[in-house]
Amino acid sequence: MGAAPDTPQAAFARFVRRAIDDARDQRGWTVTDLATHTGVGRSTVFRWLAGDWQDYPELAKVRGFCAALDVPVTAAFRALGLPNGEAGPGGTTSDDQVDADIRVILGRLADPGVPVEEKKLIRDLLSYLASRPVRRQDQPSRRITRRAG
Repeated sequence: MGAAPDTPQAAFARFVRRAIDDARDQRGWTVTDLATHTGVGRSTVFRWLAGDWQDYPELAKVRGFCAALDVPVTAAFRALGLPNGEAGPGGTTSDDQVDADIRVILGRLADPGVPVEEKKLIRDLLSYLASRPVRRQDQPSRRITRRAG
């Protein structure tokens, strides 16, 4: 699919091209080196360069790409048309949703208009979740059954 001039795909492709060119000029990196250092596969890098994506790139990959290249992640988000780093239409991942939920919770805790009782409820629930043991996928769940009698 190529990227049309005014699309997020085209803007992000330009951003990725500049980052790759800078990595080549400043560090001598090839696309293979870039993939190794950023954790973003070569095929993904080439799709980003071609603007060949329907759903927004995984934000964790974008963050890893930017971190390894010392590029502000906000520049990538701007190129994607996501000024706050939130996923766009159809691009929300579970990690993105968790980040969004946490921002909402923190906003409520900081909002002076939210009643003290509501803030206490949020804190109590967070405390419960933080202290709760993690159930691993490989562990069978323990169901409590009642015996008749």
